[in-house]
Amino acid sequence: MDPARVLVVPIGSVEQHGPHLPLNTDTVIAEALAAALCDDVDGFVLGPTVGIGASGEHAGFPGTLSIGTEVLSNILVELVYSARGSCAAVYVVNGHGGNAAAIHRAAATLEASGDRFGVGRVVDDGDAHAGHAETSLILHLAPHLVGNERPVGRTEPLATLLPELQRHGMAAVSPSGVLGDATTASAADGLRRFEAMRGRLATAAQTWREEWR
Repeated sequence: MDPARVLVVPIGSVEQHGPHLPLNTDTVIAEALAAALCDDVDGFVLGPTVGIGASGEHAGFPGTLSIGTEVLSNILVELVYSARGSCAAVYVVNGHGGNAAAIHRAAATLEASGDRFGVGRVVDDGDAHAGHAETSLILHLAPHLVGNERPVGRTEPLATLLPELQRHGMAAVSPSGVLGDATTASAADGLRRFEAMRGRLATAAQTWREEWR
């Protein structure tokens, strides 16, 4: 085992992102940030992507696939166990909020077993789902994947919508599958957002590593 090597694993989802963004939007963003992290921090090496996550709240839309919280948690635990022989730690870059419960559960199991497991979240200050922020990011990262129809969905803060979303699912909250306003998105703003997230992620990952080195 290399005592300095940290395996970086992007975690995404396969779920609807309105009529204009690809099903793997969260994965595209997580993979780009994970690759940037490995460029920015010595000793961090890019591993394979976990591309299907826990997306049950999007089940009302065609194309959405989900493996659920329990299965995703077990996958992460087994992945970390299998990396013991080659890496000192595993750091996941999570691109989908619905994966948080699975990651938290895996972290508790891995802490009890003495494994080093860090979590970096894709954090942005924009709207919640397939709106201005995510559309801008994909216009920057993969513009060929963005469709021409860019709707305005529910624009209330996520905290306001979350109880309804958790009870009834995204389709009941927003028939378009969009939370926010995709009409104002731009590649330039996507670049700005990506670079800001990249900096925050690198800082957080370095701080986490210094805690156990």
